[in-house]
Amino acid sequence: MQYSLSRRLAAEALGTATLLCVVIGSGIMAEQLSGGNVALALLGNTLATGAALVVLITVFGPVSGAQFNPAVTLAFLVRRELGWKIALAYVAAQLVGAIGGVWAAHLMFAEPVLQVSTKAREGLALDFAEAVATFGLLATILGGLRFRPSAVPALVGLYITSAYWFTASTSFANPAVTVARALSDSFAGIAPASVAGFILAQLVGALAAVGVFGWLLGPHPAPVQQSQPAE
Repeated sequence: MQYSLSRRLAAEALGTATLLCVVIGSGIMAEQLSGGNVALALLGNTLATGAALVVLITVFGPVSGAQFNPAVTLAFLVRRELGWKIALAYVAAQLVGAIGGVWAAHLMFAEPVLQVSTKAREGLALDFAEAVATFGLLATILGGLRFRPSAVPALVGLYITSAYWFTASTSFANPAVTVARALSDSFAGIAPASVAGFILAQLVGALAAVGVFGWLLGPHPAPVQQSQPAE
């Protein structure tokens, strides 16, 4: 079924909002319950985010593709699987949804709605980690769509769960998430001064994945034509 653009944009906004509500809300909860144990807080934040991604992609995927991520949208634009006007609309919906999700999390925990993060995440190592994280995310999506489309929700959830721990940046891998997390002075936040480096690295990682996997996977094989029985 082909959904209207308005429904697709609503799905992108609502899905991204829910994702950020999970990221920020679980970060606040984890920090409150971990007793200062940062590893335990990160583990709680990780499990909630990975589990939510499986659910959100399963629910919203049939409607909009469940991109929830301007880097993913850029990849599909470069691959000519999405027009630039729709791509821009998707990115706008993702950004609006992401910010709304952060504010919703703040409201749930009786935090001030309007905040700015003071958590610096700077340096070439962290920026490189974001490029690696985003490259891996796009590799997961492109490979999954080619070989096991039905497994993409689980694959993305599992990849992000692991990438929280093997990347120095804890794998934001999403420009909309990065912008929105700058508006939360919580465990999951990022200082505004660190945002540009993260986003640039994410876009570089996404484009690199499109190039590498466009070559590695090659053109999509044509469906096998069944022979017709002789008359």
